[in-house]
Amino acid sequence: MDHNALPVAVDAMGGDNAPSDIIKGAELAIEAGIPVLLVGHPDVLSDISGIPTKFASEIIEMGEDPATAVRKKKDSSLVRSAEAVRDGEAIAMISAGNTGATMASALLKIGRIRGVSRPAIATPIPVPGSENPNILLDSGANAECQPEWLVQFAEMGAVYARDRFNIARPKIGLLSIGEEPGKGSPLVKEAFELLDDQSWQSRCSGDFIGNVEGRDLMNPEIDVIVTDGFTGNVALKTLEGTAKSIVSALLEVFSSSSDAKEGAKLLAPALLPLYETLDPESVGGAILLGIKGVAIVSHGSSGPKAIFNAISTAHELSIGKHVQHLEHVIKQ
Repeated sequence: MDHNALPVAVDAMGGDNAPSDIIKGAELAIEAGIPVLLVGHPDVLSDISGIPTKFASEIIEMGEDPATAVRKKKDSSLVRSAEAVRDGEAIAMISAGNTGATMASALLKIGRIRGVSRPAIATPIPVPGSENPNILLDSGANAECQPEWLVQFAEMGAVYARDRFNIARPKIGLLSIGEEPGKGSPLVKEAFELLDDQSWQSRCSGDFIGNVEGRDLMNPEIDVIVTDGFTGNVALKTLEGTAKSIVSALLEVFSSSSDAKEGAKLLAPALLPLYETLDPESVGGAILLGIKGVAIVSHGSSGPKAIFNAISTAHELSIGKHVQHLEHVIKQ
């Protein structure tokens, strides 16, 4: 079978808007010529036509313990999606459901790339005025890290930046509390020393530019930002919350008076491109790097557009041999 013709396995039961928005996103992908395999409960998928389906009788809920749920619910849509990749039925998997369970399913069923110490979640952060986002990793997979893991995150992040966004030589920064080499926690200080070595940079064709700060998350002069999963997740959620608050405040101001409403009409065309850049639906999701297959974790509130973008990204990375590129760099 032609590997490129394999579908993307989509967990139809995961996410706040499942299954309706997930199915709509899959339909958009089919219309765009991307093969999809919908995985979910028979009651939901029995009447689906035009999209191949794989039935799973169980659902892993958002609040369940990931490891326990994956072990006990062997016929869940998440586990069956991962198994479809493992068994050669699908080219990649995506889910907008339980993030930890998605990671656990991918790790246990698809497996880890040989040599990878810990897989990491790489999240694209939109950068206004720039063609490409910044990539933050780890953004939640590993709350506690060792310095050597951060070097590997940097390597994988560089490969991802090149494969996904065509950045020939990604610039990589280490998230800290100051730009000076001596700033930061013991983990950051030790990681800095390792990242300053040229050997790993040569392997992945990346450039380490030193420490960066929280204010640099949307800095167009950086491509990849490396940190531990605890810090990365806090930084990411802080950024998301701030963006939502600003948008809410603007909408409130725009509707505060008749004059403000008229002004909003004039500003809307100029603000639309910025909105499109910052819209999480345009990203599709984060990728779990270090797995022997492409696994994308979409936001829990993903709508059809986000699911379509996630499917499109998963398909593009898979046929572009992203996993093989990671394997080549890690094994050196």
